[in-house]
Amino acid sequence: MNEIITTKRPLLGLTLDQLTQEVIALGMPRFTGKQIAQWLYHKRATTIDEMSNISKANRALLAEHFEVGRSQPVTSQLSIDGTRKYLFRVSNGGLVESVFIPEGDRATLCISSQVGCKMNCLFCMTGKQGFKAHLSVGEIINQVLSVEESERLTNIVYMGMGEPLDNPDNVLSSIEVMTAEWGLGWSPKRLTLSTVGVRRGLERFLRETKCHLAVSLHNPFAEGRLQIMPAERGTSLEETLEMIRQVDFSGQRRVSFEYIVFDGVNDSPAHAAELARILRGIPCRINLIPFHQIPNVPLRPVSAERMEAFKALLEQRGYVTTIRTSRGEDISAACGMLSTKEQMNL
Repeated sequence: MNEIITTKRPLLGLTLDQLTQEVIALGMPRFTGKQIAQWLYHKRATTIDEMSNISKANRALLAEHFEVGRSQPVTSQLSIDGTRKYLFRVSNGGLVESVFIPEGDRATLCISSQVGCKMNCLFCMTGKQGFKAHLSVGEIINQVLSVEESERLTNIVYMGMGEPLDNPDNVLSSIEVMTAEWGLGWSPKRLTLSTVGVRRGLERFLRETKCHLAVSLHNPFAEGRLQIMPAERGTSLEETLEMIRQVDFSGQRRVSFEYIVFDGVNDSPAHAAELARILRGIPCRINLIPFHQIPNVPLRPVSAERMEAFKALLEQRGYVTTIRTSRGEDISAACGMLSTKEQMNL
């Protein structure tokens, strides 16, 4: 059977201003844009027919040009620790994964921003796929609306597949949809974006949003970081830290630094001392992350004792330091493990 190709555009992901412009172009009243926004983001409609306070004639006209743009996950997998990984198919035919992580009274969804990734970090499975496509605003928001636990989510982290700030227009627009009163109405303090450091995208994120920031650091020495993170060549850690120092993180907005600890690579007292030195003066938290072994990569995880010793060195220098608990490792949902490789035939 031949696949039906639709030219209808998705409404999901459009801002209130964009929706208003679209309905005016179709000859509808200006207020129809606000009605559609309410149906999309407050009432979470999945079809145009559900938009009952819009006239039948205008719904028919909308349906000629648009579709809501919601799509359900292709599959999901449940971990023994309660973590659930979802697989979504996106418009270019690619696949992305999202991860729901319950923890006490927190219900966090880790969402993706790209199919694959350009950054090619040595320790990350997503980077092994190469870059395929940017997710649209609607495809980013769809992950939030279409997981089974959507209504109980308390936090969103842009830490899934892809580098969010390599897709700045769509990621920042998705944050607008997430936080605007006409959108999902979330506090920006419930959103955290993780980045390796991409200058133009980071400048915009720091200027245009109030969301929390998590920086993938992983080695405080430029040469060592470059060996595992090619992005160091494009925007150095020194440049990234300089941008962060221009922003006030002493209040409710937080910055944290993610540090995957590798055996014999970045776990020495010298690394701890240099990490403490380069972060001096930045009010922050350091998150130490266990490495999850991936195929054909020479890196190795450290022992629990070694991890604790590294944590103690940072705490002695005055840094709030935590060791992140691994979640969903049995379903390849833990940090650095997201990859749709085994499911590409779906």
